[in-house]
Parts: sequence; C-alpha cells; structure tokens
Amino acid sequence: MMKTIVTENMMPFKELEKKIYDYVCEMGRMMIQTILESYDKQLQETRNKKQLRCKGTRQTTIKTIMGEVEYSRNVYETRDEADRKAWVYLLDQEMQMDKIGFFSTNLVEKIASVVTDNSYQTTAEIISNTSGQSISHGGAWHLVQKLGERISEEETARVKEMDATGGSGKKELKLLFEEMDGVWLKMQGKGHKKAPKQEMKVATMYEGWENDGRSCSKLAGKILIAGMEKSEEFHAKREARIRSIYNADEIEIRVLNGDGGSWIKDPYEPETVFQLDRFHIQQSIKQKIASPEAQKEINRLLEDGSYDEMFEYISIYADSVENDDEKDTNSKKARELYEYLNNNKEGLVPWQKQRNDYPEAPVGMVYKNMGVQENQNCTTITLRMKDGRRRWSKSGANNMAKLLTCRENKELVDTIERYTDGSLMAEPIEEVLRTLSAAKAPKKDGKGNPYIDLLSHHMPILDALQTNARKIFRKAFAV
Repeated sequence: MMKTIVTENMMPFKELEKKIYDYVCEMGRMMIQTILESYDKQLQETRNKKQLRCKGTRQTTIKTIMGEVEYSRNVYETRDEADRKAWVYLLDQEMQMDKIGFFSTNLVEKIASVVTDNSYQTTAEIISNTSGQSISHGGAWHLVQKLGERISEEETARVKEMDATGGSGKKELKLLFEEMDGVWLKMQGKGHKKAPKQEMKVATMYEGWENDGRSCSKLAGKILIAGMEKSEEFHAKREARIRSIYNADEIEIRVLNGDGGSWIKDPYEPETVFQLDRFHIQQSIKQKIASPEAQKEINRLLEDGSYDEMFEYISIYADSVENDDEKDTNSKKARELYEYLNNNKEGLVPWQKQRNDYPEAPVGMVYKNMGVQENQNCTTITLRMKDGRRRWSKSGANNMAKLLTCRENKELVDTIERYTDGSLMAEPIEEVLRTLSAAKAPKKDGKGNPYIDLLSHHMPILDALQTNARKIFRKAFAV
C-alpha cells in the first residue's frame, strides 16, 4: 500500500487521506493483536497451573474503532463451584468480555453516542463511514440491548441495596423536587397490525435552579430515569436512585409535580406537596373548552386562586352549551375538565403557597415555579423515540430509554467503561512501543528508510504465523 501511495503521480487529497487512514487502521489492528496475544501468554505463565489446565488456543475477534481484530487466546479446563468441568478464557475475563461482548470500549462509546440521536440504520452507516469498523444496524441494535440490560441490572441492584440498608447516599438536602410524566410510544405488532400505544414513565429529580445571575434556568443536581416498567418497579428504582445520592432521612420536604395520574401520586406519603402540572392544566382547558373567551376566563380564575368560582363557571358553561345533538360533545368535554380539576383540587394551588415553612434555597440556588418535565421529555426521549414512523418492542424501548437517560445524566461514558474496560498489563504494550520507537530512529547518515530497516531486526509481530494482516504489513513496506 505505501509503495503504491508514493509511486502514483497524482491523486485527489480525499483519496490520499482515505488510503493512509486505512493503512494506519491496519497497522493499529496488528499492534492490538500482538499486544493481546502477548498478554495472554503472560497470563498462561502466571496462572495457577493446578487449577487451570491449558487446552490449547482458540481464535476470536474483537470489534474496534480500527476494524475487527482477530487473535488467539488460551482456553483452560477447571472446576466450577459445583465441582463440574468448566472452561475459562483468562484473557476474556481480564478484558471483561463477558459483560458486553467483543466490542472495544472506544467503539461502544462511539456507537452509543451516535445511536442516541439516530436510527439504528443511520447509526450503522455513520459508524461504517467514519471508522475502520463496519457494523450493521442489527449490530448497533444488539449493543443497545446489552447496554440497556446492564443499566437495568444496576437499577435493580440499587433497589436491593435500598431494601437491605436504606441506601448509601450521603448528600444532605432539605427539599427535593420531583416531576413525572408519561410518554406514549407506538409499539410493534405482529405482521402489519398496529399495536396499541404503551406509556413510558419518565421522572426528573432535582435540587432547585442554579443561580447564575441571569436566567437561572439550569436545574441543579438533575437526575432522570425512564423505563417501561410497571408502576411499582419504576418507583422502587426512582426511590433507590434518590437514596443512592441523598441521605433520605434528612429530606424534610418533597415537592411533586405531575398530571394527576394515579401511578404518579399513589406511592407518595400524604405529607408530600403535590402540584398539578400547569402544562397539563392549560392543555386540558384548551382541549375541553371550545370557546376562547371561556378559556380565558377559566385561566383568569385559576391564576387568581378563585377555585370555587372557577368550578362554578365551568359548570355553568357546560350547562349553557348543552343541546340535543348527539354529535355535539362540548358540554361533555367541559364536564370532563371539571372532573379532572376537581379530582386534583389540592394540586391547583402552586407549591409555594401550600406551606409557609419551606427551607431557604441552598447557596448558589433559587426556587422557582415547577414544570420542567415536558421539556425533559422532549429533549431526552421524544426526539429519539417518537419522531417519524418508529415503533418499538417493550424491551427495545426500555433499553433505549436507559441509554438516553444515562446520557442526559452525563453518565454514559463512565457506565460503558464499567462494562467494557478491562485492564492490560503494561509490559506487552511497552514491548510493541519500544519496537516501533526503535524503528523511527533515523540513521546517522540520514539515508535509508527506518521503517524498512525495521524488518531486518527482531520484531515479535513478524515471528508468528503469517496472517493476512502480517502479509499486508510486509507488502506495504516492500521495495
């Protein structure tokens, strides 16, 4: 390849760049192969030989940002806890391949960052066009499922810890804001049949608003969770997440904002301050009241806190628009609005006015009107999961939600590293780097090609079986 590059008279820069990039990726894959096989050899030499009997080598492939790397590693016979015969790959264990599969951490991070904004098909195209690794939309989908399942397992582990210890959170906070809402998603059916929509639950917890001296619009300590779980399981995960951060016993007041759904309010203690979400109130008024003048008057009475007058006005309006036309639903809708607001009457009062003993906002924060959930839904969930003709399986939607909230919480990279980033001993890495560094040392007379010169010296990468990669290496520098 290198010989071709330097001997061709002219070529577009785009083509030159692509050829060099492909070549560098090829060299990178060879280095990774050498390092992994060298490390596996060290593991073989340092293992407990009484417990681990070497049974030869097996080949496998790891997907990286430079492409697929094929390498050999030893397999060992051992005994499991039940004293049954078992097989172990020490290198796979060290690299944590059992957690997410044969993907490098860097590639997983790249795929995850793209797939949280794009469809699986588009993600596959972007990854294949911008890295040395080709991946199918099915491969991107599979990775999301694995990551989502791992995140769900962590959430479940937090619940178990909460049940056993009450939670490990240490941060002390007197007032905690919580908001919840549902996002309705189109679901996959059998064949071409449309399946009923299902509700994804979304919750946002935060400490207040950062006082930046300007808009004070940034939420402090914001954490999102989302999922397709049943109400009980979802709330257990929500509470476990709170208790993993905060000393819950020190939280004096919780303020809850929601649309009044039973799945939102029922799990909370009676002393929780509940506020009916203003967006949903306005949405209901607009949908249920046909007259713009009546809408305006209802809103005025609501803002004035004249709730009894508001209910009386809605009732009178419903009577006034009632007629014998079965197709006319104006009166029915107005009574539905009356019922909705009356069922959540305690939440009509803004949270600030429901008590007079709220603590002062912590230093650097302010307390404001609630109602951030719709925006959080849009930026975190809706744009990725509702646009276009997208339909989801329940598990697929749940797994994607875990990735989206993980990214929004700025935890995605750390989470991926926990699942994928095994450690390698420095010695085999240093061996390869020393070899390459020696190759770069210029000749004293300034003549010759040090890279070609390298081939006349000892280089571990050339000692082994001549794979296609090694043949390419030799061919690239041949003159």
